Amino acid sequence: MARSRPRVWLVAACAAVLLWASVAQLFAVGRLLLLFGLAGDADPSPPPSPLPPTRIYKSNGYLKISCNGGLNQMRSEICDMVAVARLLNLTMVVPELDKRSFWADQSNFGDIFDVRHFIDSLRDEVHVVKRLPKRIRQKDPNMILEMPPVSWSDEKYYLNQILPLFSKHSVIHFNKTDARLANNGLSTELQLLRCRVNFHALKFTPEIEKLGNKLVRKLRAQGSFVALHLRYEMDMLAFSGCNHGLSPAEAEELKRMRYAYPWWREKEIDSQAKRSQGLCPLTPEETSLVLKALGFQEDALIYIAAGEIYGGEKRLEPLRAAFPKLVRKEMLLDSGALRQFQNHSSQMAALDFIVSTASDVFIPTFDGNMAKLVEGHRRVPGFPEKCAA
Repeated sequence: MARSRPRVWLVAACAAVLLWASVAQLFAVGRLLLLFGLAGDADPSPPPSPLPPTRIYKSNGYLKISCNGGLNQMRSEICDMVAVARLLNLTMVVPELDKRSFWADQSNFGDIFDVRHFIDSLRDEVHVVKRLPKRIRQKDPNMILEMPPVSWSDEKYYLNQILPLFSKHSVIHFNKTDARLANNGLSTELQLLRCRVNFHALKFTPEIEKLGNKLVRKLRAQGSFVALHLRYEMDMLAFSGCNHGLSPAEAEELKRMRYAYPWWREKEIDSQAKRSQGLCPLTPEETSLVLKALGFQEDALIYIAAGEIYGGEKRLEPLRAAFPKLVRKEMLLDSGALRQFQNHSSQMAALDFIVSTASDVFIPTFDGNMAKLVEGHRRVPGFPEKCAA
């Protein structure tokens, strides 16, 4: 009996070792299945890439910015202001989005873009915080200087005119950021940073990406498709002063709208002169003629990547008559899926942006911010090289 005890312990020990080894093997196989996306409903996403090292620098102060304009204009502004923060060694506060414009969209930065990704992806260039420290918010408001920087300024302006202001103020709040940094003549480092912000740091929230990709799948299920950025919304026509084909009452309505927004500088606009210079968006009827001239057939599937068309369905009749397979996001998704995004024009525009970058062909009817940004994304390696301008 005494001799059998060591054997029992030996057998038990061997069994334990074999059990442990089996569990380890199963765990390893499970990780492989996850890695290659073979584990059923498990998330096949690869593990997150390691964060870049934090850039160590002495901050000269805080830069707070308020963007103005639509989604794609604000996107460009954010790219510019990150570059300014890097140039001046500032700590940047997560941007505020426009809530006063025609669209009256109350979306915050975090409703559209992934805040944590934005902060983490730029940590080796600029320190970004979600809000100003409490100690600054509670102190003398004179510590915060509110001002618009001069438009189309170069590096010298920010180094010589803006940076010295931080000797008197802890925070500078740029209350306008549209076109406040020159496009050309900047250092390669700043231009590269602009691109990095645009193509990497400004990532849509998981909710927006999920629904945008769902739209793409629904369109793909019907074959190849065209994303048409039909820039014929009320704000575009009012701002540009283009009233070709509109009734006198409609033209007057657009004029009143221009006067209602004081930051729109041009009030009295010669529509015919603008049109003769090629500065007006195509009408839906003109768009149908262009599509036919480009060789698109009647059965082409066309997704309208735009907000509400001025004049509604009646204005779209010539385009729909020529191309019956004209669809919008509201036709592809049920009302429940879109509910949280409705009345938020920038979030709806983000969905259109995802569809436009994934489409087989992208055609804008006006050379505006979205047209430029979508074209830029489609030129990045990995996107199809099919973009008509």
